[in-house]
This record gives sequence, C-alpha cells and structure tokens, in this order.
Amino acid sequence: MSLSTRQELTACVRTRYKSANRKEKHRILDEFVAATGYHRKYAIGVLQISPEGATGSDLRRRDVVYGDDVRDALIVVWKAANQPCSKRLVPFLAEFVSVLERHGHLSLSDQVRSLLVGISAATADRLLRDARRARKGSGKCRTRPGTLLKHQVPVRTFADWDDVRPGFVEADLVAHCGTSTHGSYLNTLTITDVSTGWTECMAILFDDHSLVLEAIDAAREVLPFALLGLDTDNGSEFLNYGVLEYCRREQITFTRCRPYKKNDQCHVEQKNGSVVRRLVGYDRFEGHAACMQLAALYGTARLYVNFYQPTMKLLSKERQGARVVKRYEPARTPYQRILDCVEVSEDAKQALKREYERLDPVTLLARVEMLQDSLWQYAYRSEEFASVEPTTHAAIALGPGFVARETPSKAVHSTDDERAYRTTRKPTRYHLVDHSWRTRVDPFALVNDRIEQMLIEEPSMQARLILQTLQQSYPGQYEDRLLRTLQRRVQVWRQARAAVCPTLVSPTWISTDLPV
Repeated sequence: MSLSTRQELTACVRTRYKSANRKEKHRILDEFVAATGYHRKYAIGVLQISPEGATGSDLRRRDVVYGDDVRDALIVVWKAANQPCSKRLVPFLAEFVSVLERHGHLSLSDQVRSLLVGISAATADRLLRDARRARKGSGKCRTRPGTLLKHQVPVRTFADWDDVRPGFVEADLVAHCGTSTHGSYLNTLTITDVSTGWTECMAILFDDHSLVLEAIDAAREVLPFALLGLDTDNGSEFLNYGVLEYCRREQITFTRCRPYKKNDQCHVEQKNGSVVRRLVGYDRFEGHAACMQLAALYGTARLYVNFYQPTMKLLSKERQGARVVKRYEPARTPYQRILDCVEVSEDAKQALKREYERLDPVTLLARVEMLQDSLWQYAYRSEEFASVEPTTHAAIALGPGFVARETPSKAVHSTDDERAYRTTRKPTRYHLVDHSWRTRVDPFALVNDRIEQMLIEEPSMQARLILQTLQQSYPGQYEDRLLRTLQRRVQVWRQARAAVCPTLVSPTWISTDLPV
C-alpha cells in the first residue's frame, strides 16, 4: 500500500474512529493495523490527529493548577530552607511557610497558600527542576587505625540501633586538609544523635585526643539531653586511653564500628556530607584565626540545621528480587523529634520552644552565608592572618556562642553554584604556609642554649652527634625518635646563621675548572 493510499484510508477511518465507542474503536483499530502495517500505538496517534493538526491529547490537556505564583513562592521557600530535596521539604512545608510569614519574608493569598501547602513531592520536583543545580565534591580520608584498645571497645553495627533513646550518638572527625594530608590542619568533630538526628559540630585546631575530649565536653553542654552513649570509628583519636577513661568515668557507653564499614556509622557519615562539607567545603584551613571563624560558623549553623532542616528516617527495608524497597517516615526536624520524645525533660523542651519562637530562618541562613564568606578567606591566604592573637584550645573547641569576626574584608565566593561543597581547586601544599603555632610541647626547650653553643663552637657538627651528647648528659630524657626534630632545628639554625653571615656558607661543590 502506497503512502497516498494509506493517507486516504486514514482520513476515511478517522471520522468513524472518533465517533465510535470503546468496543468499536478496538475493532476498527485491529482492521486499520492489519491494512496499513502500522504499529498499534502509532496507529492510535494517527487516528487521533484532527484535520487542523491538534492531537487528542492536546484537546484533553488539563488546565494549569500550579501557576507561576505558586512556583515562585515554592522557590522562595526552597531557598530559605537551604535547598533540600522535595521529600524532605514537603512534609515541613506548612510549618516553614507559617514561620516565613510570621517574620515577614513571605506574603501569600489564601488560594496560593492552600495550593503550596498541599503540593506533592513529585509536583515540587517538577516545579523546581529549572532552579536546581548539581553539586559534587570530594575529600581525603584521614582515619588512622588505633589497634591498641580495639579489644576493650565493643563493636556496634548499623543493625544494633533498633531501640535507642536520645543520648546515644555517633561521632566522627572530618579533616579540612585540602589536597594534602601533611602538617597540621583544622578538624571538625561531628556528633549526631541516632534517635532524633540532633547534630553538633565542633571546630578543633588539630587532630589530638585531648582536643577531642574538650570538644566532647563542649558538646555535652549544649545538647538538649544527656550524653549516654558514644559510637566512633577506629581512628587513633578515639581509640586511646584518654577517651576510654573519660567514658568510664562519666558512665558513657563507648562502642566502635567495624573497620572499613562506613554503613555502621551511617547517621554521622550522612551529616559529614550534608552539613560539614556543604558548609565548609573541601579547602585546607590552618591556624587559630581560621579555627575561631569555623567555630563561629558552627555556632550559628547548629540552630539552622537542628530547627529548620527536616530529615527522613528509614522505617523498613525489604528486598524483592533485584529491587530493594525502602520506606521512610515523613520528614521532620530534630527539634520536632525531641518534642515527641518522652525521655527528654519538659524544661529542656520549653527552652527549645522559646528559642524556636525567636529564630528567623532567613536571617539565620544569611548569617551563615556571611560567616562562610569570612571563613573562606583563610583557605588559601593563611599567611595574611598570622598576626592574629592565639586563643586557648578550650575556647576554640567551643562552637556555640563563640564570638568571632563577622564582617569579612572581602567575600571570596558568594554565588549559589559555588557556595555548597566549595573547593578552590588550587594546590594547598602545607609547606607553602608559614606556621606560627606549635602542635606539641618543644622537647628541646630546656637545652636550646646548649645546642646553639655546640653549633657555634663546631658549625659542622651533625644532629646525631648532638643528640648522643644530650643523651649522655640527660639519661632517659631524649629518645632516638627525636632525631628528626633535632635535624630540623639544626637546619633552621644554619639557615638563619647563613642569612646573617653569608661567608659561613661556602659553595665548595662548585668546580673551579669550569670555563667562565
């Protein structure tokens, strides 16, 4: 059958097909497919085309329900909520809209408000499709195994969190080392409650178990419930005698996950990405000034995350052949979950309610973004802030309530596409940054004068000989492992001496036989 013949047949059958009932349409379609050889679905479309060119689906198109006013209002709420997924946003939408209207950031008509509050997650995804941006990032893992106390700390897997109450938390350390793990750099101690999702982040100057203990103490002061259990990974910053004795003394259940099984700490690992990396990014940060600013950022972000960021908790997981069906409870904020917990005292709940009433999410988010811009100045210009007066470790570890500089001299990045999971994509080799702080006590502080005198008397004396002399004079105080530290000390002394007296450095390695 030629094309013109098929077109004539289609024009003849189309009128009869449109006026027929369901049973007759089925019979007409069978005859039409057998005569033309068309695919059945294609034949249906051909017979539904009107002479003017409009399809049947176009004629049956529904009216637009969610117009531009609803979409614009949804985008405003979505951005004020820090751009969560629709399944987290929609269950919290009614309360979030009322909060924004209470603080004067949103003014909606009754019709738009009813449509916005009753929107589904799929429709919200469709309306937000153009406003979304893909973000991704990567970082380095700094967990080093601590094998000394593994047999004393029991293992808790992801399946053991079946029946818990507020107070059992997971803790992890996030390294802000950039592209290099050498030297000292800031760390973040992330503490997440398994039952409610309440999260506290503490800024730490460098990776040390004493500062980890100070940060845990600071977190206990701001948690709205008592700390009952601590679950960590197998890093040496947690598996040590200091943390073990602390948990025994404070009657805190101390457990650990299985090595190389991050799913055992799924609650805190998720917060490492959605809170810490989303706020701070993947750059390298060093020094007291950057640590102060990071603590100030966490002091504000904790209010926004715990009061206005809804999360979903897994209810069940069932495998059906190759598919895994997961069911979640409706998204709620950690604050809402705490209000429903009978284990939390009424005084703590009333204090949280009073704090919730005075908080404005838009103002909080703007303050967080301002503190982000102030922090990001330290990512690759650390040498400019070396003169900042240092503070004590305990003050640095205390994030909430910490006062730091809030007005940056120059905002580094402020656009939406570069704010989340930020990285400068520049090399951050640690030796390019001048260190103006110490990471431990100077082991040669009492004998510096004697070392310098020995070098003045014999400038070519090797560091190994100096260490042997000190070991003979002070038995048991200077171990062989301090040789590398002493070698660096001697190198610095010789470089400083050469700058003052250049004649002390003689380029004897240059051959005098070379032509001039």
